[in-house]
Amino acid sequence: MRHSLPQSHQFYVTAPQPCPYLAGRVERKLFTALQGEGASHLNDVLSHQGFRRSQNVLYRPSCAGCSACLSARIVVDGFVPGKGQRRVMKRNAGIERVVTSPWATEPQYALFRRYLDARHATGGMADMDMHEFAAMIEETPVRSRVIEYYRRRPDGTGRELVAVCLTDLLTDGVSMVYSFFDPEMTRDSLGAFVILDHIEIAREAGLPFVYLGYWVPGSAKMDYKARYHPLEIFYEGRWSLLPETDLSAINRRQGDRATIVDQVAAIELPTTK
Repeated sequence: MRHSLPQSHQFYVTAPQPCPYLAGRVERKLFTALQGEGASHLNDVLSHQGFRRSQNVLYRPSCAGCSACLSARIVVDGFVPGKGQRRVMKRNAGIERVVTSPWATEPQYALFRRYLDARHATGGMADMDMHEFAAMIEETPVRSRVIEYYRRRPDGTGRELVAVCLTDLLTDGVSMVYSFFDPEMTRDSLGAFVILDHIEIAREAGLPFVYLGYWVPGSAKMDYKARYHPLEIFYEGRWSLLPETDLSAINRRQGDRATIVDQVAAIELPTTK
């Protein structure tokens, strides 16, 4: 189904399918195309309203009877690493960060495959081949970077790729579109390290936020995002700090989501390209 707003922005709704985060629930997404010379501006404006990018599409959950997916972002200035996070940074102190253009490589794909096979073997991306992987990395109409992380090989023979993050550059932060890492380095907590390093990237650039995607209370897959404080979530049209948000009220209002037409009408769009 298609819904339109002024300025030729058209929004669509995906067909319902099983939710990957909460058992027994069904997910549905509201999305729009991201293209043309105004793409970066639209990405900024809609990211500030809880949307996420996937290649040349911006989407936001629009599940009937459920509003559990909450867009989350870390407030950089207020972030102070906890004891466990400091240990993660210390363990990975020798890792080298390399920032590149959004271009897919065979070493990236090899690492991606190992990560999926170990962590998400039955997920929606499990069958992604090299061409699809390249599309995920390279089909970006906005300012994006690939952040690669390398460590020295234990035998001293050069370095090896251990983590990758596809990152969008927003006017007020960095958005972690997708990250993956060496599944054999469990003890090193590379996923946490990549997030911590993105906080440092944002701080170095003078940007106030790190966008983490969606946090789902009650989903074990998403619990880690709540460990980064201060954390803001987008709910009822505004960002608010997680401790100030009444999560029990969200649970009570699961069936109160606005109609698709009302959701689209409430979206604020760029006034200019």
